[in-house]
Amino acid sequence: MSFRFRGGKNASSGMGVADHCKGTFLELQRKKAHRYVIFKIDEKKNEVVVDKTGNPAESYEDFTSALPENDCRYAIFDYDFVTSDNCQKSKIFFIAWSPATSRIRAKMLYATSKDRLRHELDGVHYEIQATDPTEMELDVLKERVY
Repeated sequence: MSFRFRGGKNASSGMGVADHCKGTFLELQRKKAHRYVIFKIDEKKNEVVVDKTGNPAESYEDFTSALPENDCRYAIFDYDFVTSDNCQKSKIFFIAWSPATSRIRAKMLYATSKDRLRHELDGVHYEIQATDPTEMELDVLKERVY
């Protein structure tokens, strides 16, 4: 006997992306209004929405502690650093947070919806897929930009 997976109306293409997601990203990218933006899937609305934002003074530690321990999220983090020739730079990271302890359904939803959101966020420099906190430590970001 064979079974065929039949999800909701967007099961194969993922969720839609709420308009305010792109606007909030542009506030981070162009105006430096946020240090980070965390997105979540709203299953009732069938779309990705903004979950939280962090003010520009917040640290990477503030950002990582804002992510849920047992549920998936997408996030954008604006990483500021100084190059070896003393130039102030900034790179935007897209982080797909899918902890090993999250529900299988959540992991599937987030995996199938990621590309749609990424397509909307033009200007991301690096992408990180993390299933536990060690995969997205600050050193991982530093290694990417140097």
